[in-house]
Amino acid sequence: MLRPEFRIMQLSLLHPHDRFIVKAVLTGKEVGRRLADMGLTAGTEGTVVRRGVFGGPLQVSLHGYDLLLRREEAALIEVELVEAGRPGRRHRRRRFWSGPDQA
Repeated sequence: MLRPEFRIMQLSLLHPHDRFIVKAVLTGKEVGRRLADMGLTAGTEGTVVRRGVFGGPLQVSLHGYDLLLRREEAALIEVELVEAGRPGRRHRRRRFWSGPDQA
């Protein structure tokens, strides 16, 4: 369990399989309105599905659908971490297919 002061953070800092509750959307104008239209409002619960490499988009699951957010947009969303993702799986080594004769 995390200490309360470390539970509020930016959405862009979360890892795959982390569950969160949106606390505030700190952007206004058209971007904030579009995020609200897509269901990203205070009190909404979601899960990080995956993170793009090299600063790519962040895929989150909200209300039964997936949403891709730019890292810049995700950095403007404050969330409370409800549950950390599966431990030990964040930096696991990837296996690549080596061909039929090199199994």
